[in-house]
Amino acid sequence: FGDETKFNRFLRWRIQILEKSIQKLNFSPGSVHSMVQITDLKESPGFLKWRHITKKALTVLQDNYPEFVAKQIFINVPWYFNALYSIYGNFITSRQKSKVIAVRPGKVTEALFKHISPEHVPLKYGGLSRPNDSEFEAVEAPVKELVIKAGEKQIVELPVEESGARIVWDVAVVGWELVYGEEFVPTSESGYTVIVQKSKKVPPSEGPMRNTFKVTEPGKIVLTIDNSASRRKKHAVYRYVVKKTISIEN
Repeated sequence: FGDETKFNRFLRWRIQILEKSIQKLNFSPGSVHSMVQITDLKESPGFLKWRHITKKALTVLQDNYPEFVAKQIFINVPWYFNALYSIYGNFITSRQKSKVIAVRPGKVTEALFKHISPEHVPLKYGGLSRPNDSEFEAVEAPVKELVIKAGEKQIVELPVEESGARIVWDVAVVGWELVYGEEFVPTSESGYTVIVQKSKKVPPSEGPMRNTFKVTEPGKIVLTIDNSASRRKKHAVYRYVVKKTISIEN
């Protein structure tokens, strides 16, 4: 945060964001009436130096917005966060304390997926949300999840029934470190399989992938997620949309 002046400016900005978010809530039965707040502490060395101001900020939020925030998730927390919070966390209520989640680097995507649907998690944090994303705007493309057990290989099939259609898909595996490949398999036995992306080992630092393919005949995109060489299960999410050709008559 640098100094107290900058921190106070940050606090005012944070409250403005909170106020705008509250205006979007709907307190009718069955509607969205609370929110999840994410605070990224990456490259925030002033957090320790200005911990008394941090205490002030949490107190302000607790006293004025106690029930609007369902979870307060701090991501990329430094190594000393938990120890510091155990000392300075005594000034907030146990109910508020139960809402706080601290996430170390390397665990961010996994933690966010537990509380936020992957299509709403920004790309930079391992989610599927991209700024100004026209591909999935105003379309029905539910996110599907699957668990790939250790030593297991799974196949995901994305059907495309119309010739000339274009299919777009997103796929993300938390922590990757497995072999992944994509191919198009035609429905007709006389057709030829097309390798869209050659199978390769994906490093754990890899983010979500997006690809697109225009088909010339009905068939399916086949995603191969091979976790055979790993001793750890992996969590994957994916979605797709088929964009049909539009014929224009004169």
